[in-house]
Amino acid sequence: MCPGQCHVVADDGRNRQEFVLDSPALALYLPPMVWGIQYKFSQDAVLLVLGSDRYDSADYIRDYSEFLRLAKAG
Repeated sequence: MCPGQCHVVADDGRNRQEFVLDSPALALYLPPMVWGIQYKFSQDAVLLVLGSDRYDSADYIRDYSEFLRLAKAG
């Protein structure tokens, strides 16, 4: 039986890289100010997300153009 899989794009405003998470032994750390896109989930995929703080929607940038502006500023 094959494990589930999903693809993740990590983008820091200058560099963009795609990763395939296709094993339960794989993990990916996305530091602050990295735009993350998760997609291409297989039917049996499970994605676990761990955070350092409780979720607060005000902490997130939802507009990619705004993210790029902030990333380039600094």
